[in-house]
Amino acid sequence: MHTMWKGTISFGLVNIPVKMHAATENKDIKLRQLHKECQSPIKYERTCPNCDREVKNDEIVKAYEYAKDKFVVLDDEDLEALKKEQADKAVEIVDFVKLEEIDPIYFEKSYYLSPNEGGSKAYGLLHSALKDTGKIGIAKMMIRSKEQLAIIRIYENALIVETIHFPDEVRQVKDVPNIPEEFDTLQKELETAKMLIEQLTTKFDPEKYNDDYRTALLELIEAKKNNEEVVIGETKPKPDNVTNLMDALQASLEKTKKNKPKPKAAKPKAATTKKKVAK
Repeated sequence: MHTMWKGTISFGLVNIPVKMHAATENKDIKLRQLHKECQSPIKYERTCPNCDREVKNDEIVKAYEYAKDKFVVLDDEDLEALKKEQADKAVEIVDFVKLEEIDPIYFEKSYYLSPNEGGSKAYGLLHSALKDTGKIGIAKMMIRSKEQLAIIRIYENALIVETIHFPDEVRQVKDVPNIPEEFDTLQKELETAKMLIEQLTTKFDPEKYNDDYRTALLELIEAKKNNEEVVIGETKPKPDNVTNLMDALQASLEKTKKNKPKPKAAKPKAATTKKKVAK
């Protein structure tokens, strides 16, 4: 499993060298966009609307837009120094709370933690302590140039990091339109709904749930492939340097011919008549 981050988790005077690994993966089926006419993949280019040309990576800088069309440019050196300053800090668990005190709206992404060299004993100590107390740890850490609020909890025989949103990243319920302040529910309807919930109540088993749309889409793709309903995108032939050179020379020659001034036409000579000499 790929290591995304290496660092130290600490609580009190205990330091645990750990490695972090993604606990989940995106199984979405990525569909490409093709040009309907020739079936070639669509290419997106970064262009500058002012210079009206494509921009290369080394021409791009990062900036913060603090007002309309007004920017503060941030140098890569400044950002790297700031990121390193935060990344070098140990991830310190500052509080311990109960998991049920955190609403799931705060949860973002999960990562496995594994002990790094020399960290197995301290890793096991934290795992056992969290298990016996039923608590989770609250910490802050740097992941991919962003400071994250996170919880550290146990998952089976492993420690797991769950990144959670900061409070100002969660929108207020009062800003959601059309939510009634009070609910006018008839008692009979409520009792019927509770009976239905009771009948459908079961023990959670994640294995019984499947992504039906993804399965159907894969079956459709496979069926089209087996029936040879496939297309091959046309590729633009790479220009030959010699051909380019000859084309450029020919075009230059034609242009020169067009721009060359036409020779002036010779003026017609005046007609001369000889006088007859009388004999």
